[in-house]
Amino acid sequence: MAKHSALGQGVSLLFGDTPDENKFFRCNIEHIQPNRFQPRLRFDDELLTELADSIRENGVIQPLIVKKTNEPDCFELVAGERRLRAAKIAGLNEIPVVVMEIDRDDHLLELALIENVQRTDLNAIEEAEAYQKLINSFGYTQEETAKRVGKKRSTITNMLRLLNLPENIKQDVVDAVLSEGHARALLRLVDEPELLKKIRDEVVLKHLSVRQTEKLVKKESLEPSPPEEKKNETDPKIIDLTNKIYSRFGTSVKISQNRGRGRIEIEYSSPAELDRLCGLLLNN
Repeated sequence: MAKHSALGQGVSLLFGDTPDENKFFRCNIEHIQPNRFQPRLRFDDELLTELADSIRENGVIQPLIVKKTNEPDCFELVAGERRLRAAKIAGLNEIPVVVMEIDRDDHLLELALIENVQRTDLNAIEEAEAYQKLINSFGYTQEETAKRVGKKRSTITNMLRLLNLPENIKQDVVDAVLSEGHARALLRLVDEPELLKKIRDEVVLKHLSVRQTEKLVKKESLEPSPPEEKKNETDPKIIDLTNKIYSRFGTSVKISQNRGRGRIEIEYSSPAELDRLCGLLLNN
């Protein structure tokens, strides 16, 4: 692994004016393993080719971030998947890297997720699946996940709800046939698969906007809003009780009542979260 003394500004920002050259060097590209927790699953071949052309012309300006592995002189990628793929297409044998000290798998996933989210490289489904992986693999609550990635908890909840969509609709989002906004509008119909398919086909065929889709869903949906539930939304006692249950379970809760009777709805976004909630309810 040949050392490289001409350190770029990005590296000096990471390590100061006198960076540790043991942490920055040119690494054999074959010694870099992919990130096991890479949240991004879809890479545009045309954009990768364009990046590869740029790399042939200018080199890799921003170093990849890697971590050490148990194998000598081998590293696992933390951030920079597109640059790594494009560098291989460009035929590079070595690539600049910065070694980061990471000893926890959850931190590895967090960094890869944060990098992709900040670069808006993920589609909505990939982002939601990455959040779900943090919850399933490391036992995070939605609140903890939100803090880890610098998002509002409501944002995490709304993203996770997209995973309730059927596979064909999720694939539409991945393939950019439908936008995240379209997918959110269609969520109301997950319990009505035939109607969902009908409206999805109409949206795609007529190239309906998100607003038009929302209106269509509202028109076709047979689920009215009970007036007593609206009243409960401003009932101080109900609000207080909802907040207490939320603090206990770490997930969305809805309480509705009418004339002393009602129901409590506790939302979950995956089988793993259902198991967690059941454990809390059963005190197990």
